[in-house]
Amino acid sequence: MQNIQHKRLGLPLLGLGVGLRNQHFSYLMRHEAQVDWFEIISENFMDNFGYARHVLERIAAIRPIVMHGVSMSIGSTDPLDWHYLKRLKALAEFVQPVWISDHLCWTGVAHVNTHDLLPMPLTEESLRHVIGRVCEVQDFLQRPLILENPSTYLEFKESTITEWDFLSELVRETGCGLLLDVNNVYVSSYNHGYDPEHYIRNLPSSSIVQIHLAGPTDCGGYMVDTHDQPVPTRVWHLYKLAQELTGGVATLLEWDANIPDFPDLVAELRKAEDALKGIFPDAAIHKSGEADVVSNPVDFQLSLKR
Repeated sequence: MQNIQHKRLGLPLLGLGVGLRNQHFSYLMRHEAQVDWFEIISENFMDNFGYARHVLERIAAIRPIVMHGVSMSIGSTDPLDWHYLKRLKALAEFVQPVWISDHLCWTGVAHVNTHDLLPMPLTEESLRHVIGRVCEVQDFLQRPLILENPSTYLEFKESTITEWDFLSELVRETGCGLLLDVNNVYVSSYNHGYDPEHYIRNLPSSSIVQIHLAGPTDCGGYMVDTHDQPVPTRVWHLYKLAQELTGGVATLLEWDANIPDFPDLVAELRKAEDALKGIFPDAAIHKSGEADVVSNPVDFQLSLKR
């Protein structure tokens, strides 16, 4: 691992990584890891003291680990879930992650978890609300929180702030970092009709500590962040732009369904090295019927009205 400190948060530049998924446990226990670092879904390892914890302990001994959560619900109007945060902190004490990340979203209300990353109303009121909660979480965890831009399929009429300005102000007020998912930028820009390059150029690049790559699915009138396909050419172009603006930060390939064998996953990740040289894979965006992607297409279509 390169021991290079991030210019704002004092975090190391990790290189190229993938998610630690149970489909690859057996392979990783018998072979060289082949990547610079691993990202875990925090919730998959909380209170898990079986074989998965054994694998995690071995991998953490040989590679840096980043914890990536999906349940913090930093934007919810519910009180912060301190039971969840205590479990998150306990896992961090075991793993000693390089950083902890989650999403700019809410996952439920009235103590009901929808298990979905729901979009924020981008207003001054919600910004102040999230700023306060981020500060509380960082004080409790005793480390900076890294927040990811979500993929979104609707926008609130009440919104008065662009997402990139919302994130920029959040960083300025809290000192948190950003996880820039360039695939999510592409998906959301397609769904809402804005310029993805403008979005990336207007983020505070010095606060970006990690980039996510993934493959979406084109469902005709909208794009879905499915994480089950190769990274398309357009997303590779956005990745190169982001890396040029940041000066180079950690890269993570997400692949959460139809997961390929580990060597094939690494081969897809290594395309990042060519992309930085301006050599882009000729990869089309996967096209699919709505029923293949969304379990409730009628409700989903209604949610897309804007």
